[in-house]
Amino acid sequence: MKAGAASGLVLATPTIFSSKAHAAGFRNDPGAAKSVTFGFNVPQTGAYADEGADELRAYKLAVKHINGEGDGGMLNTMKPLSLKGNGVLGKKVEYVTGDTQTKSDAARASAKRMIEKDGALMITGGSSSGVAVAVQGLCQEMGTIFMAGLTHSNDTTGKDKKRYGFRHFFNAYMSGAALGPVLEKEYGKERRAYHLTADYTWGWTQEESIKNTTEALGWQTVNTVRTPVGAGDFSQYITPVLNSGADVLILNHYGKDMINSLTQAVQFGLRDKQVNGKQFEIVVPLFSRLMAQGAGPNIKGILGTTNWNWSLTDAGSQAFVKSFGAEYGFPPSMAAHTCYVQALLYANACEMAGTFNPIPVIKALEGFKFDGMGNGATEYRASDHQCFKSVLVVRGNENPTSQFDLLDVVQEVPRSQVEYDPAIFGGELGPYEVAM
Repeated sequence: MKAGAASGLVLATPTIFSSKAHAAGFRNDPGAAKSVTFGFNVPQTGAYADEGADELRAYKLAVKHINGEGDGGMLNTMKPLSLKGNGVLGKKVEYVTGDTQTKSDAARASAKRMIEKDGALMITGGSSSGVAVAVQGLCQEMGTIFMAGLTHSNDTTGKDKKRYGFRHFFNAYMSGAALGPVLEKEYGKERRAYHLTADYTWGWTQEESIKNTTEALGWQTVNTVRTPVGAGDFSQYITPVLNSGADVLILNHYGKDMINSLTQAVQFGLRDKQVNGKQFEIVVPLFSRLMAQGAGPNIKGILGTTNWNWSLTDAGSQAFVKSFGAEYGFPPSMAAHTCYVQALLYANACEMAGTFNPIPVIKALEGFKFDGMGNGATEYRASDHQCFKSVLVVRGNENPTSQFDLLDVVQEVPRSQVEYDPAIFGGELGPYEVAM
């Protein structure tokens, strides 16, 4: 979409806020500057670097589209839309980047640098809930909006939620709620499960959510074992599974950790075993096409959930797939989709609010309902800043037609099946006004 070609766009009526809100000073106010800066904080090294690379590709594409370059991507399908294809409020978008290293301290340090030294108005990115919680807390302290990347822990919009933080990605509770009926149908009610779990906030809440779901089905939990992020060799954790009496291994791992643990579990012959008169099964509650690529044939038949998949046929998904494919030569991952959408949602909220002042922008995002960005109608729930939309249950494709055709969508689970009362996870959003 070229700058000045906005006549074909569906424009929303801007949200109106009082002039007093506009008059208040805020960090990194661009004033009369001709550009504004976004901070892209992604794992460029570490166990989640594959996701980080795709996130950065998506952010760069989002900046192009916001600035009126390229074909416009989801700006042609998003409804309601306030962006005009000429930047944000007439200012071109520039960006700076940081490497989270999938470490909370490193992520906070790079986010702080982007805010204090580079003048970033908004921070976004990450592929770890530990990182997301840390950076979200920093952004709350600094009065800077954080549009979270990949963060699946219940805590991000639960006990650790913040007024200045927003999450488009789904969470562990939603994975459990979506996956449960499929597990019951495929594997029955009498199963014995063994969990290997990444030892940080995401793994803990994923394990809890999947345990709650499977035990409600009648499954027994044989054991839960925590593993360090980036362990590489998981053989010492997989060996005890062989004689545990479990007939299902649940891998609460992500990124290269999931690739390594699944590969080693298959090498140990777990998928060839009969236990308790049943075929041994492996479940990966959260996985992506990038992880499926890394795991190769080992992913075939494995059930899990995902936030989005490039095979979706809705107009928004296909517009993004077309744009991303033209730019990079291959389809986007769910990491790319999440981060592209987050950049557009922030930019659109600024346009809605008529200001870069974070308080009116936050209010524009709270309760915002939109469509045309994949997964159907979506809402940023005001009470906890969690997005609600449909969730995908997927299975590793048994007969892929290409190196990218790796996930079959088993079921598109509606929002009504995965929604919950925000009170169950506690936490307080905190104030709009922060001391700077």
